[in-house]
Amino acid sequence: MEFAELIKTPRVDGVVLHRPFLPTVEGTLCLTGHHLILSSRQDNTEELWLLHSNIDAIEKRFVGSLGSIVVKCKDLWIIKLDIPGMDECLNIASSIEALSTLDSVSLMYPFFYRPMFEVIEDGWNTFRPEDAFKDLESMTDEWRLSEVNKDFNTCPSYPPLLAVPKDIDDDTLRKVATFRHGGRFPVLSYYHQKNGMVMMRAGQPLTGTNGRRCKEDEKLINATLRAGKRGYIIDTRTINIAQQAKAKGGGFESEANYPQWRRIHKAVERSNVLQESLIKLVEACNDQSHSMDRWLSKLEASNWQTHVKEILTTACLAAQCIDREGASVLVHGTEGTDSTLQVTSLAQIILDPASRTIRGFQNLVEREWLQAGHPFQVRCAQSAYSSNKARQEAPVFLLFLDCVWQILRQFPCSFEFNESFLVLLFEHAYASQFGTFLGNCAADRVKLGLPDKTVSLWSWVNRQQELERLTNPLYEANSLVIWPSVAPQSLLLWEGVFLRWNRSSKCLDEAYKEMVHIIEYNKELQNKVNSLRRQLAQLETEDPLLQSP
Repeated sequence: MEFAELIKTPRVDGVVLHRPFLPTVEGTLCLTGHHLILSSRQDNTEELWLLHSNIDAIEKRFVGSLGSIVVKCKDLWIIKLDIPGMDECLNIASSIEALSTLDSVSLMYPFFYRPMFEVIEDGWNTFRPEDAFKDLESMTDEWRLSEVNKDFNTCPSYPPLLAVPKDIDDDTLRKVATFRHGGRFPVLSYYHQKNGMVMMRAGQPLTGTNGRRCKEDEKLINATLRAGKRGYIIDTRTINIAQQAKAKGGGFESEANYPQWRRIHKAVERSNVLQESLIKLVEACNDQSHSMDRWLSKLEASNWQTHVKEILTTACLAAQCIDREGASVLVHGTEGTDSTLQVTSLAQIILDPASRTIRGFQNLVEREWLQAGHPFQVRCAQSAYSSNKARQEAPVFLLFLDCVWQILRQFPCSFEFNESFLVLLFEHAYASQFGTFLGNCAADRVKLGLPDKTVSLWSWVNRQQELERLTNPLYEANSLVIWPSVAPQSLLLWEGVFLRWNRSSKCLDEAYKEMVHIIEYNKELQNKVNSLRRQLAQLETEDPLLQSP
């Protein structure tokens, strides 16, 4: 298919652009295969380059011969284009709708993007499982790297290399895979160096109504327990939902077959509920009625903050079992690709100081989301504005980032990265020039040839000038476990995402710059103090009369 076939009117003059908190701009609107571009001859005016893949919905309005298109983006930005001529307006709208809903992944912009920056570090090779396993080997010899899934036949949504208990062979893993949802047998998620406890993740066991049993599965997860120790299975579903899953062939681990494990059920909502919650939240944030009662009732009705609390509470539970109880943990829900990953990755943020660094967090996203098989392609196909009926879309990753932001806000000095880094990941998960978030699993990315045909987001992020923008000026390395408060009073609406287009951030930006200036000035003064102390010490050694009494 040629993009030209979808572009009925490639260019229109005299288009007026309206954006939040910026002056209106008149210029020429151009449509390309991947971008909506508006350029102006006005001085000091930046061109608008908007990816079609970032467009969630459009609305057409007409007054006489003047047409307007309201463009609603997946990153929650809303702009308005005033287009002279009804035919031109209809043609532009039709083209945008077609170009923003292309089904073929290989036609998306990352396959056509050529970086304007020098790729010093290839992000596709920055976080390899082999390298992560070397770090694990330096701490313990109880695990091995299995190639049982090298052809993606054992589990279609797992990566080729997986960390499993050393005493469990590949044949056993294949048998366990037939007993777990989607073939997602228990694999290592995190090793807690402090006490040697581990966190694993998996899909639900396929016990069904007959109480099917798999001794290989029991052997695998028992292999992670120390002598005389018990473990915890954290099921992210309520007991009722887990019971209902039996009728569909799923289920949970029975106490009779897993006597060394205590099962705990938590209520983390499924993806379809989260999508509806996001839509209601964004609608509340865009409500211009200025009625306090209406705002608070809409915010509460969205249940978004409740979901944040549920996930953080479950992650804290997992971290508590590992660090305070000295017990290993297995986390799963139904598929093991959504709420499971939210819990395991947030537990690592709490437990592991490395996950709170910029590279460590990239590694976490790569390992616990991209390699672990979170289906980004389908989950991020729509955002909060699309009028299409949600199929598999859900803001699972956005909700995880919101939870990270809550912890960052409570521990502002313990994270090397700032809020801008989290916002950047949200934006690129939904629409990007990079190939990192394309596909639903490692097998998809291999099939699409992403490492050879696209640029990694990490190649961009790890450039010095970008790292400077994303670094938290308050950061001081903290080797301790951090325990966030999950009390309702402690959890706030993430304004940096949900309100950034609704009110100006000018004052906050100025305050942030002033804070950075104060920190830099403080460092300069500290350096001067240290220098003067060194000079004083030198003088004292040279002239004994100057020494303190």
